[in-house]
Amino acid sequence: MSRSLIPALLPALLIAAPAIAAPGFQDTASLDRAVAAFTGRGIGDEGGARSMVDTRLKLAQCPTVSLSWRSDAHDAVVVTCTGPDWRLFVPVRFTPSEPRKAPQTIAAVVPAIKAEPVIKRGDPVTIEAGSPGFSITREGVAAADAAPGARFLVKIDGGRAPVQAVALSSGRATLPGWSE
Repeated sequence: MSRSLIPALLPALLIAAPAIAAPGFQDTASLDRAVAAFTGRGIGDEGGARSMVDTRLKLAQCPTVSLSWRSDAHDAVVVTCTGPDWRLFVPVRFTPSEPRKAPQTIAAVVPAIKAEPVIKRGDPVTIEAGSPGFSITREGVAAADAAPGARFLVKIDGGRAPVQAVALSSGRATLPGWSE
C-alpha cells in the first residue's frame, strides 16, 4: 500500500474500529420480524405490534428467543431470552371496539352475595388492632356503610384525614392487615 493512501484510509479505519471491537448486540429488526410472525400481523396493523422495537436497546445476542402472549387479553407479546437473561414486552395494537376476551376473575364466575351492613354511616366505631402483648384502640365515626370484611373510612376525632378500617361486627372494626 502506498504511503499516500494511508492518510486517506485512516479516518475510515478509526470510524469502523469501534464497530469491529464492540460486542454483538441483538438485532432489533429480527425481533420485529419474530413478533410479526408470532401475531400474524405487521407492525402498526390491527393485532400487530404498535411500533418497532426501539433500536437504541442494547440487548445481549440471543441464539434463540421465545415468544408468548403476556395475558389472555393478547395485549402484548413477551420476547424472552434465557441464554443471556433478558425479557422484552411488545405492546399489540387493537381498537377498543374489538370484542376482547377479558381475563376471568372469581367475581365473574361466582355470583356476588351482598351481605347486609353491620356498620352504618354515622355509627360510632371502635377500631382495634393488636397482637399478643400489644393492642391499640381508637374511637371514631363511620363515614360509610360496611358489611363484615368490607373496607370503609372512619373519621377520628382530632385526625386530619379519615382512617381506612375493615368492618368486623356492629360498632367494631380493625385496621387493614390486622386480624381479629
